Amino acid sequence: MIHTRGLRRTFTTRHATVEAVKGVDLDIAEGEIFGFLGPNGAGKTTTLRMLSTLLPPTGGTATVAGADLLREPAKVRLHIGYVSQVGSSFAELTGRMELEMQGRIYGMSKAHARSRAAELLTSLEIDDAADRATKTYSGGQKRRLDVGIGLMHRPQLLFLDEPTTGLDPQSRARMWEEVRKLRRAGTTVFLTTHYLEEADALCDRVAIIDHGRIVSEGTPDELKRQVAGDVIVIGVDGAAAQVLQLLQAQSFVREANLEDGSLRLCVDRGETAMPQILRLFDNAGIELGSLSLHRPSLDDVFLQQTGRSLRDAA
Repeated sequence: MIHTRGLRRTFTTRHATVEAVKGVDLDIAEGEIFGFLGPNGAGKTTTLRMLSTLLPPTGGTATVAGADLLREPAKVRLHIGYVSQVGSSFAELTGRMELEMQGRIYGMSKAHARSRAAELLTSLEIDDAADRATKTYSGGQKRRLDVGIGLMHRPQLLFLDEPTTGLDPQSRARMWEEVRKLRRAGTTVFLTTHYLEEADALCDRVAIIDHGRIVSEGTPDELKRQVAGDVIVIGVDGAAAQVLQLLQAQSFVREANLEDGSLRLCVDRGETAMPQILRLFDNAGIELGSLSLHRPSLDDVFLQQTGRSLRDAA
């Protein structure tokens, strides 16, 4: 559904040239949910805007939904839907009017647009608000309407840019279910996010992008397996650098990093490493602030690849 090689985008200002995307290679299969995971400013939205024809690439090649991105942009647009971060609805129009107008833009007859709009309003569970101005919608209702606008013409591929940013937990969960429904219906979904749990819960495959480059790619489980063993997070009161050196010298510690006053250790077996750490601290007279054990997460993958936490970077 998407094939890119060396996709780049450079922005030139009066003072500097900025490489926002530095040669992205992607292969996304039909019918999968593909997640682009990274902090704000990593190049996620720029890549998405290029693939959806909203921004011309500076270099590289790409085919999207079977059409050449550079030579056939109009053909690409016929087969894709796009939901931006900021939404696309007009405050004074009703949800039904928004959907019907989108259908007409894509060449539907009035009857077809009316029928398709009614279908989407029901499936997205906003039919009770269909004839109200969108300025009266809740955040979750507006976001579901945005998705409906993107789906009006039954695209093969739907781009979702930060689809749940700003939503409360309940609205976010409902949006996740809508995305899963799309995949079950055969729609390919390309979503950008900086929410780790969103990528883990929704995506068949994930690419982690940082500073315009893809640093890792695979299924969430494959990526987490890159971080071997367990992760132990230690909070210490002062002298963190000294404690880091002490831990790095221990044979049971595979990796150790210091971040914002906390120490992250990669160990083979957390249940045996934790008692050793407690004895080590006790013998050295070090006061322990906190100690926790968890399985590797996508944040641990990001930390391993970039040297910093995605939660903090986002």
